[in-house]
Amino acid sequence: MKPTLIIGGGIVGLFTAYFLQKEGIEVTIIDRTDLQDNCSTGNAGMIVPSHIIPLAAPGMITKGISWMFSSKSPFYIHPRLDYKLLQWCLLFFKSANEKQVKKSIPFLKNLSLLSKSLYLEFKAKHPEAALALAEKGLMMAYQTEAVEKEEIEFAHLARKYGLKADILTPDDIKKIEPNLEVKARGAVLFPGDAHLDPGALYGFLKKYLEEKGVKFQFNTQVEGFESSGGKVHAVITDKGRFEAEKVMLCGGSWSGELAKMLGFTLPMMGGKGYSFIQKNKPEIKQATILTEMKVAVSPYGENVRFGGTMEIAGTNQSININRVRGIFESINRYYPDFEAKFPEENQIWKGLRPCSPDGLPYIGFAPGYSNVLVGSGHSMMGISMAPGTGKILAELHQQKDTTLEIQGFEVGRFG
Repeated sequence: MKPTLIIGGGIVGLFTAYFLQKEGIEVTIIDRTDLQDNCSTGNAGMIVPSHIIPLAAPGMITKGISWMFSSKSPFYIHPRLDYKLLQWCLLFFKSANEKQVKKSIPFLKNLSLLSKSLYLEFKAKHPEAALALAEKGLMMAYQTEAVEKEEIEFAHLARKYGLKADILTPDDIKKIEPNLEVKARGAVLFPGDAHLDPGALYGFLKKYLEEKGVKFQFNTQVEGFESSGGKVHAVITDKGRFEAEKVMLCGGSWSGELAKMLGFTLPMMGGKGYSFIQKNKPEIKQATILTEMKVAVSPYGENVRFGGTMEIAGTNQSININRVRGIFESINRYYPDFEAKFPEENQIWKGLRPCSPDGLPYIGFAPGYSNVLVGSGHSMMGISMAPGTGKILAELHQQKDTTLEIQGFEVGRFG
């Protein structure tokens, strides 16, 4: 029996392998890197059913234009002559409307809720994983009247869709963060959210899969596919030819290039983000988004990770130090007592989040193929949606009914 090949060893690829091996499927994971440092290990580790609004929301067009003039802004598209970027921006613009957002909300919410339940099962089954999974919710702290209005409106919207949202006063925030001042007009707390240590999760899952017989093919570049009759028979790489029973495209920001080799369109841009770790002193207790700056704060005991920015960068992985400085300067803007130290360049993590134009991931069969499945385009919510995506892909692989309705994630929706 030929193995199932998963192209991409990020967190979505690993969870897909996790659920496939439970079904007794022989799996090989092919990745272009050594899997030591990727987008799955340095992110904020947030599990966020509250994030029901896709990146392509109406307000993002106006904000995006204003942010274009600041090198430290939360969202940035570097203007350049690039047909792929132009196509992506046009689709983003078309998707950023109320009708599309309303259609997207149930799909995003249900996938994150499924993933959270799977994380809780995973934690119970693998207590040795030491994931630092904390079900303490997510606090959206704001400083300005305009953003306060937006966040409270969003809290009411979240409640409408069955999510709990608590509107907090500065005194409420003091009770949650007793160790240091939080400079904020108020906040919204989503108690149903959680966060974990993404590096611990990734490291454990990779080791576990290796022990279960999943094979890893590192530093291997996919160069093409052998296919006929709507089926891929082999993947051609710079390390040789790999025969396949089925193929799963979980290649993150490079999934668009893989799709092009197979002859279908998968609009995708890499959204570069940065993060760095600081000693948690004075101790921040609550996972938080500093909303005006779109900076995520994830405490893990003695350390806390600060991360953010969405720089539409294609597959460019260079570090823009000004964007890191924007994250750093936000720390004392919200936490004036925190002992922040600007990180050395080798302490700065960077990663490319795979962004679809409408903010919804691609999950399902590739158009024109009966044995190729896609799981990619999760933007900033790869960790939040990875277990649910892996489970759904495994169900489709085994020709089972899927746990969730996945029509909104259709792979060929952009033609």
